Amino acid sequence: MTFKKILTCSAFALILTLPLLPNLAHAGDATTTTATTATTTTAASTTAAVTLYNPLGETDVRVIIGRVIKGILGLIGSLAFLMFIYGGMLWMTSAGNADRVKKGQSILVWTVLGLGVIFSSYAAVNAILNSLTTGSVNGT
Repeated sequence: MTFKKILTCSAFALILTLPLLPNLAHAGDATTTTATTATTTTAASTTAAVTLYNPLGETDVRVIIGRVIKGILGLIGSLAFLMFIYGGMLWMTSAGNADRVKKGQSILVWTVLGLGVIFSSYAAVNAILNSLTTGSVNGT
């Protein structure tokens, strides 16, 4: 690949991931920030209380993992969108070249199959976790 193609693809990928940045920047706002205070006592002296602020704003590990999964699925969606565009451009600009048509179609088919595998595995894991925690597959 030439430097120009790499630069163009990188810039396009950055533009597609920009909507995720506000979620990452505001993972925890000031109203939900929790603090932990610890006091150490020894036989000789007592030290001052230390306050630790949670930068994530959340103490439940399940919520944190859910946010990470949501971010990863957003990146996967952006990557799939890029692959759809790349495969479609190959197909549309093939100018009758059978190899490029076949390559473009192959990229589109494998992108759809990849998304199907990712989303079905997410649904299966979600159903299993819901059935373990609530006793019901739909989480109610």
